[in-house]
Amino acid sequence: MALQDRITYDEAAATARAEECQQILTTAPTMFDAEQQVARFLGGQVEDDLAYFGFWIPELQDLRVPSGDIFLELLDSVEPMDLTVSYQDVPFERVYVPVVRLDAHCFSAVRGMRPGRRDQIGDFYALVWRDSDGEWHRIFDPLAMSLPFGAMAPAELYDVAAMQTARGDTAYWEALKGDAPYKFGPPSNILQIHVPTATAGGTIAALTRQFERLAERVARDLPLEPADQIFMGYDSVQLLPVEPTTVYETGPAFWQETDAGDEGLTVSLRRPDTTNWGYDIVISGMAAVNPVLLETGRPDELIDLASVLHNFPGKPKKLVFDVVYGHSDNQGQWALNHHFFAGPNMYGQNLDYQNPAVRAILLEMQRRKVNFGADGVRVDGAQDFKYWDPAEQVLKHDDDYLQSMADIVQSVAGTEYRPWFVFEDGRPWPDEDWELSSTYRSVIEQQRDDDVFQWGPLTFAHNTPFLYTFWLGKYWRIRECLSVGANWISGTSNHDTLRRGTQVSPKMNINTRLGHSRMEILDKAYDNPAVHTLTYVALPGVPMDFLNAMARGSWGFIRNQDDKYGVKVVAEEAISLKWQVDEYSYSMPMNFRRLKALGYETRDDLARFCEFLPALVEVTEYDLEDIARLLNATDPKLAGPHYTVATLKQVARAWMDDMHDYCNIVHSLPGLDPVQCNYTHSLRKFRGARPWLRDNYGPKDHFGYLEPLNGRTVFTALRHGPDGEQVYTVIHMEGKETADVDPLRLDVPGLGGFGWECVLRSPGIGPDYLSGPIVLRDSMALVFTRKPN
Repeated sequence: MALQDRITYDEAAATARAEECQQILTTAPTMFDAEQQVARFLGGQVEDDLAYFGFWIPELQDLRVPSGDIFLELLDSVEPMDLTVSYQDVPFERVYVPVVRLDAHCFSAVRGMRPGRRDQIGDFYALVWRDSDGEWHRIFDPLAMSLPFGAMAPAELYDVAAMQTARGDTAYWEALKGDAPYKFGPPSNILQIHVPTATAGGTIAALTRQFERLAERVARDLPLEPADQIFMGYDSVQLLPVEPTTVYETGPAFWQETDAGDEGLTVSLRRPDTTNWGYDIVISGMAAVNPVLLETGRPDELIDLASVLHNFPGKPKKLVFDVVYGHSDNQGQWALNHHFFAGPNMYGQNLDYQNPAVRAILLEMQRRKVNFGADGVRVDGAQDFKYWDPAEQVLKHDDDYLQSMADIVQSVAGTEYRPWFVFEDGRPWPDEDWELSSTYRSVIEQQRDDDVFQWGPLTFAHNTPFLYTFWLGKYWRIRECLSVGANWISGTSNHDTLRRGTQVSPKMNINTRLGHSRMEILDKAYDNPAVHTLTYVALPGVPMDFLNAMARGSWGFIRNQDDKYGVKVVAEEAISLKWQVDEYSYSMPMNFRRLKALGYETRDDLARFCEFLPALVEVTEYDLEDIARLLNATDPKLAGPHYTVATLKQVARAWMDDMHDYCNIVHSLPGLDPVQCNYTHSLRKFRGARPWLRDNYGPKDHFGYLEPLNGRTVFTALRHGPDGEQVYTVIHMEGKETADVDPLRLDVPGLGGFGWECVLRSPGIGPDYLSGPIVLRDSMALVFTRKPN
């Protein structure tokens, strides 16, 4: 049936919705309270056989657009559409439906619409308005729940209630139901995952199948290979952001209209295929799932993953979402009205948190997204949530907004709950003295809940554990961890630190004891048995590992959407070639296919180009025409294409796409060391069996290092559990090997006596070692336990 024949505008329902919101705006205690309630009615929502739509449109007030020129645009494909193909031309029917205007809001209600579900594609919609010249303009829905073609395209009306009803983890949620909202506490540890590089498929569905496979093997008590073990021993999984990200700056668009008319149009549809590390968001569409990550184009895939994790045999795994509301990429201005923004920043645009409607909409986006079934939320860049105080003429941190984020009550499968929260906040970052002056406790000390976490000093940003003296230089921070680290995320491998490691100059004082090549050194620095032992045995807090580091895969700043600054980004990332790609890796046929096709047939070809590019970016102040001219003038001639502005951008795109493929962990899995993987898996199980290790040090606990140093840093830690168990560890962090040292005869208060058992030995120490003198080398560690008499 044609769209115009099956849908009916329900003016009475639309008017009733507008009147309800008018009453709220009139009687609520504050404007923010009012906008929070109204935000629940925004977006496209299915209620039985009625579809409601609400938009916040202050820009149309600014432009004095009359109500008669504002319509709800409905679109239905005339021919079948397939969300799993890369390209298709699809004819659409179009119908314009009236709206009820309420100052800065408008509402509509329509019967007969087809909502999207797992097994069907729904009708698409947007708001449109007509200017005085008769030209039409489109406003996208920032609160859409399904965006098959990204945030810069019409949204799909989606039946969220049906999606929630069909979820497979209902029993998990029902078991948590109580008189008051359930409050999630911290997990014992976290596995951080970048979905596109975590499996060969690179989608949420592929990751779900990986955990389904692991669950089946655990249920059947089947052995785990190294490629399995790196996913195991974690009771929570944190996904790097899964929200829609930026699109190609200069196209092609994923939704490109041709032959447009009032009653229909043809749309060239491209399956979204951008590559991104997840943090280049546009704010619009934050409640939806990035379509690049959806194998079927259905948001149900995210609920499927939550269900598999929650139903994992033995013990449920928690799901943690990583959300980015501290900034927007500049492309956000393409999708949102200017009232959302408060001026430029180093990432793109600040958001106007002081605007009551913006504040309410952002929180509503978060509420809808977490309702996919997340147990926890990690807030990216919490130090960036700021506003300008005109009275004091200073920028202030909006800690009230951060508190509002943590106060949101979620609802899944009839259970109300509040997630566990962790904030990345290094204030006063990016001030020059932030590494010295940040306490990493600013949010912890202001939030009402005592289980709020922050990223700790060993986790935040610029940690490079492969430089000599790193660990002794960080000793003062480690001492802080002992006394106040219970509510810190710990560990040195994450999406930020690994990337920073690839940008270190090889001319610095590198710890060459970590490996025979730069690739080995980098791999072991972020998957180091000694560091894991420090994190999982000696330090309080919640340990976090990054899957790409545990898989000893590659990583970097991945985004292929840039046109203007893409070459500059590659110049900044070029040094990573020295750390992550050797001649053999480059020569593999499946690696760097695009760059090879452009003329960089060998690693040396590419390396020479990467030596010139950063220098020329600097000396020309990023003048692409001058850069191209100078690259063409080199003697001997550089490999690659004849350089022009266009081919430079082509090389930059090829770099990003090839590096994205290269960073997929499937390439490194065959080379995993079974001994290393088994040891780190054992550490995770050891920590999981002793939840008290998360606590701060008590009066009987001890942490120190062997003195005199004699060219090495060896930590010792003795901890006491509430049941009387003692845990003792000796950890060689860096430097020369020790002389024969007897760990149980060291001068550590409380160590004396008998009954110690060696329970964990790092790689390099044989299983026959029980106690006594031993030579400890870089990255070696021992763990002992003693039960009470």
